[in-house]
Amino acid sequence: MRFSAPVPLQELARLIKANLIGNTQASATGINELNRVEKGDLAFVDHPKYYEKCINSAASFIIINKKLDFPKEKALLIVENPFEAYLAIVDHYRPFRPSTKMISDTSTIGEGTVIMPNSYIGNHVTIGKNCIIHPNTTILDYTSIGDRVVIQSGTVIGSDAFYYNKKTDRKSHYKKMTSCGGVNIQDDVEIGAGCTIDRGVTSDTLIGAGTKMDNLVHIGHDTLIGSNCLFAAQVGIAGATTIEDNVILWGQVGVSKTLTIGEGATVYAQSGVKDSIAGKKVYFGSPVEDAREKMKELVWIKRIPELWEKVMGRKNQ
Repeated sequence: MRFSAPVPLQELARLIKANLIGNTQASATGINELNRVEKGDLAFVDHPKYYEKCINSAASFIIINKKLDFPKEKALLIVENPFEAYLAIVDHYRPFRPSTKMISDTSTIGEGTVIMPNSYIGNHVTIGKNCIIHPNTTILDYTSIGDRVVIQSGTVIGSDAFYYNKKTDRKSHYKKMTSCGGVNIQDDVEIGAGCTIDRGVTSDTLIGAGTKMDNLVHIGHDTLIGSNCLFAAQVGIAGATTIEDNVILWGQVGVSKTLTIGEGATVYAQSGVKDSIAGKKVYFGSPVEDAREKMKELVWIKRIPELWEKVMGRKNQ
């Protein structure tokens, strides 16, 4: 999330009642989750496993629950509960604002774009030229849509991230991490009926130019999808995943979080991608393997009864 103007760290420290050390005169340009931080960002960390990664990340300023060594140009905001501090900052600088109209007054709709009945356009939404938004579509806050985009009926864009925080105590409950990011859909994208695209937790979920989606596709928060990709029905992609250009995912492919699918890869239907895979190859299976090798394996699996009978027949002779 970008702040509308740089916010002095001292102001943020007062808001969250933090002990500010380091570069105390600096200002933060935004707040971001660790997977998407940039220079000038404020990040938070509350688990020793991620202390070093966060301090050495691109984040310039860090909300943390312990004083540690850190680069002199950075700053720490030390609080008892960094997660609660993060929520307080998001609630203050991007509070929830309910809409009272089907098309918000803060939205912008380009020339030639058609918005069909019963579609909802939320706050601070930008839609480009010559788009078609079919009936009963929901486009939520901070979504940006390019030109010549088609969105079919029943699709929801910008729903909250499926992102919860739970401490090591198993009796504790899951607490929602407030989403303050958005969705960026580039030119010439087509999205089928009944799709769901989650907004980023703190940055944007991106759908690259020319990408086409069938019905009932789900895209998780902070996922970056390249240009000219093709996703068949019931594809599901988890959060913070990178799909490079010209990737094809056939029906019911499931993709795990925080991995990369390389440019030009094709994944056959009903496959599961649990780790990053290289581009310009064809994959199949769960977990996926090279499709040709997997097909050979299936042939041999079918021959197991025949081979078993031969082995047992020899033993009985």
